[in-house]
Amino acid sequence: METEIPALLRAREAIRPERFTYHSSRMRMHRVTREELQAMNAQGLRCAAELADARVDVMSTACLVAIMTMGPGYHRQVERELSAVARENRCQAPVMTSAGALVEGLQIMGARRISLLAPYMRPLTDQVVAYLEHEGIEVVDARCFEIPDNLEVGRRDPLQLLEDVHHLDTCGIDVVVLSACVQMPSLPAVQQVEERLGIPVTSTAICTARRMLDHLGLEPVVPNAGALLSGRYPSPTHACSQTVQAD
Repeated sequence: METEIPALLRAREAIRPERFTYHSSRMRMHRVTREELQAMNAQGLRCAAELADARVDVMSTACLVAIMTMGPGYHRQVERELSAVARENRCQAPVMTSAGALVEGLQIMGARRISLLAPYMRPLTDQVVAYLEHEGIEVVDARCFEIPDNLEVGRRDPLQLLEDVHHLDTCGIDVVVLSACVQMPSLPAVQQVEERLGIPVTSTAICTARRMLDHLGLEPVVPNAGALLSGRYPSPTHACSQTVQAD
């Protein structure tokens, strides 16, 4: 979240006039296990209150798997709970989750059948698959790298995905999710893989940036960030669009 989301916003600044500031509050987690993910979720209310102090224009959680391991549709409950905390602290910003953003991004692209790559252990990956399928998105293939250390996930070479995708079943699918995890970098590889496969390619980070731009009422275009941010899928007009504070 702290690397690829700012990178996407900076890339957009090169082609559009809006400017962004980026604020974060961290939840602690070292190993990507169900127990540590649940403990991390409990810190979300504190983080929402801290970010509310900055009067941000949109707020999002980062960890997709922490949400999806809590059961089908859980991102909606989290968004309600965090929104309540933001309002209590005089912040009216829309509150979203990366888990919800992935679901919504795939829906915007009309994706019914997808394949994905993830860094998680197999049981956690299976829960992500079940979560997406509960949302009506069939997961044809899900390859996972089984990296338990969260720092190692973030240090993985994103260009390795150019080879990893060869082992993924992409026959008859609508979209490839090159990284289902915001922590696992993929941005440098997304456009290359999309051009090689000839089908839309995205990531949870890209879907998160897209949803942020939608909430802000801004045109969802970022160069070299795959189909979802190419302008191919315009956003509906927002009745209550918000402005972005310039640097």
